[in-house]
Amino acid sequence: MNLEQLYALIGPDMKAVDAVIRQRLHSEVVLVRQVAEYIIQSGGKRLRPALVLLSAGALGYPGTHHHVLAAVVEFIHTATLLHDDVVDESDLRRGRDTANAIFGNAASVLVGDFLYSRAFQMMVAVDDMRVMRVLSDATNVIAEGEVLQLMNCHDADVDEARYLQVIRYKTAKLFEAAAQLGAILGGASPELEAGLAAYGMHLGTAFQIIDDVLDYSGAEAETGKHLGDDLAEGKPTLPLIYVMQHGTPAQAALVRGAIERGGRDEFAAVLAAVRESGALEHARRAAEAEAVLATNAIFALPSSQYKESLLQLPAFAVSRSF
Repeated sequence: MNLEQLYALIGPDMKAVDAVIRQRLHSEVVLVRQVAEYIIQSGGKRLRPALVLLSAGALGYPGTHHHVLAAVVEFIHTATLLHDDVVDESDLRRGRDTANAIFGNAASVLVGDFLYSRAFQMMVAVDDMRVMRVLSDATNVIAEGEVLQLMNCHDADVDEARYLQVIRYKTAKLFEAAAQLGAILGGASPELEAGLAAYGMHLGTAFQIIDDVLDYSGAEAETGKHLGDDLAEGKPTLPLIYVMQHGTPAQAALVRGAIERGGRDEFAAVLAAVRESGALEHARRAAEAEAVLATNAIFALPSSQYKESLLQLPAFAVSRSF
């Protein structure tokens, strides 16, 4: 199943979210508008706002606050992308030049700050203390995750537990918050709310593991980024960790040195080691296990088309090629 089919159920809601995004992107400062519109309109899967809409729908929420909060989640995600691309010195995302490559680092960082603050203005307008707590906690944890990832760069001693901690903080936390927001709006029981939050966390973890797999197995035209970016930045992702722990001594030494030095000079040799050692299969199994945990977490949700879509998202997350 592709995303178009998955999103068919929430098509009108997604249009409403897009309208909110366009309206709230407005600024009297021309450069703010230019950078924000460039990054928002550059595509993306919109998985996080979809989670808000689907989880609210699964609980029969009748209002419109889910449109606002879906836009809030997308703004927070976009702000993290702007900051990430500056930190990583990336020049390609979703097949297009990054905002920092076009507008410069300073503009990207400052417009990221604008999107964060605009997101908080919008969540305050919803006037729900639990919503504000979930989103403020999430943004703080995401920032910690970004710093953790920075600390892990060029560190070949990072193990699977430390790798997963970065994912839980940096990526999965916003998935978790998005699913939980829909539960809060829908008046879910504490058990259902906890289940949806766990669903989002496991889905986000599976999604990021597959992103890391695609850095060694994807096609650049599909992934929209350069293969080997993670290695160039010295990021010890799960495929590399597996090679260091289970590959031959020569493979382990090669990968360790490549992580510590960074750059692309050894990418071809590292790619061969990753593929020959079974690292990609191991990482895919780890993602599939997270997908199973995600689906199990929402077993108690009442039956509906929204629940069916939620159940299909983890399968999409692990089978995708982009």
